[in-house]
Amino acid sequence: MKFSVERDVLAEAVTWTARSLSPRPPVPVLSGLLIKAENGSLSIASFDYEISARLTISADVVEEGTTLVSGRLLADICRSLPSAPVQLEAEGGKVTLTCRSSKFNLAAMPVDDYPQLPGLPELSGVVAGDEFAHAVAQVNIAASKDDTLPILTGIRMEIEGEKMTLLATDRYRLAMRELTWRPTDPTISTAALIKAKTLNDIAKTLGSSGDVNMALAPNTELVGFESGGRRTTSLLIDGEYPKIRSLFPENTPITAVVRTSELVEAVRRVSLVAERNTPVRLAFSDGQVALDAGTGEDAQASEVLDAQLNGDEITVAFNPTYLSEGLHAFDSPFVRFSFTAPPKPAVLSAQEELDGEDTVEYKYLLMPVRLPNQ
Repeated sequence: MKFSVERDVLAEAVTWTARSLSPRPPVPVLSGLLIKAENGSLSIASFDYEISARLTISADVVEEGTTLVSGRLLADICRSLPSAPVQLEAEGGKVTLTCRSSKFNLAAMPVDDYPQLPGLPELSGVVAGDEFAHAVAQVNIAASKDDTLPILTGIRMEIEGEKMTLLATDRYRLAMRELTWRPTDPTISTAALIKAKTLNDIAKTLGSSGDVNMALAPNTELVGFESGGRRTTSLLIDGEYPKIRSLFPENTPITAVVRTSELVEAVRRVSLVAERNTPVRLAFSDGQVALDAGTGEDAQASEVLDAQLNGDEITVAFNPTYLSEGLHAFDSPFVRFSFTAPPKPAVLSAQEELDGEDTVEYKYLLMPVRLPNQ
């Protein structure tokens, strides 16, 4: 095998594909990237049983063939090369990479030992890449990072016709985002649980390439995504996801609206004195919200912002990290807090105007920290 390709193109392709490599592969060959050159194109693939990635780029193919080489080492080498065409030649058990005066000789792995790459399930539909990436990022913040509860480390994707709903929770907060997509079958009804980190990485890297093709067939263990010559499949998480939609309250007699940018900055400042497990308190009254953190002889901070309150005055306390991450997920001028009672969960939603209605495409439910008098 022998081909030539521009350094930037090769480095981006190798780096993206190598992201899917396991840090502790179960067998040595799964630490490699499978490189196949044919018909003026270059296919680079990785696989670790849970996720696979494949990218196709144009290249000046002199001699067709296939080789397998250490993925992380190749990625490091490609990033360090000067900006110039790269020649790669594989013969026998050796791979030679040349770029200007730089030359690397690498050992090839046995291609015959590499497992068969999974194919994409049948195409289910198409979603706008930028909107999908934004939606996944909004719910990803609420997914658990605790691997002892693998079900909660995933994002649940529910599809009913043209509506797609993404859900995530870590038991202390819940994020839900609804968006539309273009299914091949308008009557499709299915759901899948995908590892949040995997889905977030896929959405970020494919979202900028335009529309994303999704393959999500019922009764399969895989979900597939494809865009801009990049293709990736992920093994679904097996298990029953908790029915968390019911946590959103039907009636919220108390609502408060605050300018998003001002609240983000105020929470950031006040949280500076909030020690570990210390909440930030928000006291909503007529025309304002008072924030404070810190108690007793420790450092304390407070700040007052304009707010529009409808309903009874209310004081709540939140984990500052969870509150800050939730607020950063909103790109609307205002954010609405909807309450039932102080010790009950609060729901955050977007609002374009101070006196307008909120939009419910994205909702962020946050469990409060119980105060002594509640």
